[in-house]
Amino acid sequence: MLNNLMLTRRGALAALTASAAALAVSACGPSDEAEAGSTVEYWMWDAGQQPAYEKCAELFKERTGITVNITQIGWDDYWTKLTAGFIAGTGPDAFTDHIQKFAQFVDLDVLVPLDEQAAWADVDESAFQEGLLDLWKGEDGHQYGCPKDWDTEAIFYNKDMVAEAGLTDEDMASLEWNPKDGGTFEKVLARLTVDRNGVRGDEEGFDPEHVAVYGIGIQDAGGMDGQTQWSPFTGSAGDWYYTDEPTWGTRYRYDDPVFQETLDWYFGLVDKGYMNPNGAFSDATSTDIQLGSGSVAMAIHGSWMFNTFAGLDINVGVAPTPVGPNGTSQSLFNGLGDSVVKQSANVENASKWVAFLGTQEAQDVVASYGVVFPAITASTTKAVSVFEETGLSTEPFTAHVEAGTTFFFPLTYFGADVRAIMTPATEDVWANRVPASTLTAYNDQVNLLFETSSHDG
Repeated sequence: MLNNLMLTRRGALAALTASAAALAVSACGPSDEAEAGSTVEYWMWDAGQQPAYEKCAELFKERTGITVNITQIGWDDYWTKLTAGFIAGTGPDAFTDHIQKFAQFVDLDVLVPLDEQAAWADVDESAFQEGLLDLWKGEDGHQYGCPKDWDTEAIFYNKDMVAEAGLTDEDMASLEWNPKDGGTFEKVLARLTVDRNGVRGDEEGFDPEHVAVYGIGIQDAGGMDGQTQWSPFTGSAGDWYYTDEPTWGTRYRYDDPVFQETLDWYFGLVDKGYMNPNGAFSDATSTDIQLGSGSVAMAIHGSWMFNTFAGLDINVGVAPTPVGPNGTSQSLFNGLGDSVVKQSANVENASKWVAFLGTQEAQDVVASYGVVFPAITASTTKAVSVFEETGLSTEPFTAHVEAGTTFFFPLTYFGADVRAIMTPATEDVWANRVPASTLTAYNDQVNLLFETSSHDG
């Protein structure tokens, strides 16, 4: 298995070529006008944010005379077409980037160092939420992405179910957990779980094999990061982090006893009937659908899903992630960025566009649409007022940023390979209830990548 995972820059690009060649001829390419350097081709995947960026493009043209053509491609096709564009020379000038893919693109040397572009001088780096710029720096210290937004996690819950269980919103706002007995978090889960006979999880006669309403729902096991599953718990268990460094680490820590104890407790909720087992819902049934259908009482999800949950046809509440053994409530801290393609014939104008998106003027526009929290601190305040027009509080999300109770998404080389190794490993813990100690062998495979593989070309 490991022989197939050993990569060099040339080998990785060859593999991408093989997988993307079929799409290269159909990938969206720049227009004749763009080739002449007057139009910037910009790609993004989130249709919900496209109107905000169309407005930003209008303002940018007013300021500079440069036209930006925005192409929206759904997530499932986005990365394949982007890779095909890199290979065929038909890709965008600039695009929305994701931390999951960022390290690979840095490794393949397809991104422009923004800090070497004249336009970057107009970007006020001090205006961004603390830490976001670091997520988009390469190991060489260059800035390859301009932060566009940020996200944290919180608990969405059914307020009517909570009230029917004799619990309050205050109870939900003060949850704590530990891997021994689960703390008040597990007690609340037990109370909210109801079997097919109407017996609650904390009542005599409860049947964990035949559950009508699960206390908490998940869609999958969380792969390598557990962002909307176990990350708030592993992050608050002690001093565990994904890797040996906040960014660009060279050793993963899935073999850590604290991590494994936390996962054994977390997925052990399945055995108690408080969490849905694998197969209880289809793979396509996301947790907002689970909550909206009345099949679960709560779900952990990210701030990018705020409006989706707020729009459910139930009475929704939002609560912070539980306080763990280390005395804090924690959240994974992630965000998207904008990058410029090195092979673009329009790097200068594309860099101006990306730099403009990094201004408060542009991020205030994004904030006004109330879809995401913008990366610039002052713009976040404007977004909060729009989000809270739904009647839901944003504090469970913003409190993490204000208090500094966040940790980074794992940013390392070989990210796709780490995901390929760890996804079936964590699925096995959830679906087949194997002990989390089995992850040590997978962790050894992951770390062997860094010991035996090259990313220097």
